[in-house]
Amino acid sequence: MSGLLEVEAAGGLAVYGARAVPGAAETRAQLVADNVPARLAAKDPTLWGPEAAADAKIRLGWLDTFRRGRELLPRLAELRDELQNTGLDNVVLTGVGGSSPAPEVIARTLGVDLTVLDSTDPYQVRAALNNRLASSVVVVSGKSGGTIETDSHRRACLKAFEDADLPDLPSRFVIVTDPGSPLEAVAEEMYANLILADPEVDGRYSALTAFGIVPTALAGVDVAELLDEAEEFAPSLADAVTNPALTLGAALAAATLSGRDKIALISDGTGLVGTGDWIEQLIAESTGKQGRGILPVVIESPDAPGAVRHDVLTVTVGGSLPPESVPGGGITPHIAVNGPLGAQFLAWEYATAVAARLLRVNPFDQPDVAESKENTQRILAAGLPTETPAFVDGPIEVYGADLGHARTVDQALGWLLSRVPPDGYLAVLAFLDRFGQAEAAQARAGLADHTSRAVTFGWGPRYLHASGQYHKGGPPTGAFLQITGTVTEDLPVPGRPYTFGILEAAQAAGDREALTRRGRPLVRLHLTDRAAGVSRLLAAVDELPWVS
Repeated sequence: MSGLLEVEAAGGLAVYGARAVPGAAETRAQLVADNVPARLAAKDPTLWGPEAAADAKIRLGWLDTFRRGRELLPRLAELRDELQNTGLDNVVLTGVGGSSPAPEVIARTLGVDLTVLDSTDPYQVRAALNNRLASSVVVVSGKSGGTIETDSHRRACLKAFEDADLPDLPSRFVIVTDPGSPLEAVAEEMYANLILADPEVDGRYSALTAFGIVPTALAGVDVAELLDEAEEFAPSLADAVTNPALTLGAALAAATLSGRDKIALISDGTGLVGTGDWIEQLIAESTGKQGRGILPVVIESPDAPGAVRHDVLTVTVGGSLPPESVPGGGITPHIAVNGPLGAQFLAWEYATAVAARLLRVNPFDQPDVAESKENTQRILAAGLPTETPAFVDGPIEVYGADLGHARTVDQALGWLLSRVPPDGYLAVLAFLDRFGQAEAAQARAGLADHTSRAVTFGWGPRYLHASGQYHKGGPPTGAFLQITGTVTEDLPVPGRPYTFGILEAAQAAGDREALTRRGRPLVRLHLTDRAAGVSRLLAAVDELPWVS
C-alpha cells in the first residue's frame, strides 16, 4: 500500500501510486525536460515524430473539444423536448468503434436508458428493433460515414419504421458525423436531424464531442456536468509540477518498457460503470502498432482472475473518494485513478497520447484495422469460405489447423493455451449476441484461472475497431479463440445482397484471415446450438488442467 500513499491530484481527479511504478519518476522527469506538458497543451503535432505530424496536426482537438461541445447544448435541449413531445423517448444508438463505448459508459454510470446497437448479430439487431419501436429515435453515429455496420443498422431501422407504418420518419433519425462525410449527404437525403462533430478529434478520443454527448443528452444525461468536470481538470494538462495525467502516462510507458506491457483495468466499485471497456479501445488502438503496444485486460471485479501477473500493471478506476478512503476496491493495485467521469475521459486520453510518445508510435492512426474490413468486403462479394471442422464435440464444431490429438473442446483449449508464449496473451473473440449470450464472457475469467497468461475478451465485431488493431499491429505474442454461432432466424440488410448473419460470418472470417496470415495460433468454436454451446464451452473451461 506504500506506493498508493503517494497521490497526485488536480481538478477533482487523483492518481495514486503512479510515481512509484519503477522507472516512472525518471520517465516523467524526461517528459518535463522535453517540455511535453506545455507543447501538448499547445497542440504541438511534432511530439510523436515527423511521420506522425500530419495525423497529429488534425487530431488534437480532444484537448479542448469540451469547450466547443457547449455550443451544442441549447440545440440538444430543444431537440430532446421536441422528440419527447412527440412520444419519442427511447434512444437507440447505432455506431461502432469510437462512436459507442463512451456513450455506453456515460449512460450506465449516470443511470439513464440508452440502447447501444454495435453488433451485426441478427439476434441483437432484432432485439433492438423490437424494443419500443414506436417510441424510438435512432442516433446514427459514425465519423467516417462509411462503416458497413452503421450503414446496415440505419437501413434496418428505416425498414422497421416503414414496415410498422410509423409517422414522421425523418424526425426519428439523428445523424452524427464529421463535416463532408457520406453520412452528411445521407442525412440531407433523409431530411434527418444532422449534428456535425468536431473533425479534429479521432473516434477513440471523441468521448466529449458530439459522438459522446448527443445520444446521452437525448437520453436524459446532464452532459453540461461532464463538460464542467473536464474543464475543471483541463488546466493541469499544461502544468509540469502537478499533472496527474502526465504522471499516469509516464507510468504506463515505463511499465511497458520494463516488461509489464499489459494493463489490468478494474472497476473499484465507486460509481463508474464500464469505464474499462472505453479505456481498452482507447489504449489498444492508440498504442498497438509497429510490434509494440500496451494490451488492456478488462477484469470483471477486483477478485477476478488475471488482475495480478508478473507482466501486468494493475490499475483500478473509480469515482471520487472521500478523504482518508483507501483506493483499490479491496485489492492493492499498482495505480488507482479516481475522479469524475468527465475528468477521467480527458485524463486517459492525455495519458495515452503521452505513453504513445514514449513508445514511439503514432496514437492517431490505426494502420491494421482496414485489413479485416477489406477481407470482409471481399468475402461478401465472393461468398463465405467452405470449412471443415477438425472434430465435433456435442453442440460445438471445432476448427483449427494441426490441433494434435485434441478431440474435445477442453483439449483444444489446452492446445491453444500451450501455444501462448510466456510474455503473450490469449484473446477470446465472440461473434455472438452480447446480451442474449452474455454468459459467454465468463470464459475469460475461467481461462485466466487455468493459466499464467493474460486473457482478454472481446465481442465481435466491435473489437475489430479497437483491440483488433493491437491483435494485428502489436507484439506478435497473441493466440486467439474465436467463437461463432449458428443463425436460425436471420435478418436481411435492406438494399444489400446479404443478411446480418452473413455479414457477421464474413467479419469473423475476415479477421481469421488477417490473424492466420500473420501466423497467430487460432481455434474457432462454432456453436451449432448457441445456448447449449455456451454451456459446453464453460464446462470445458472448468475441465481444463493448469496450463503454465
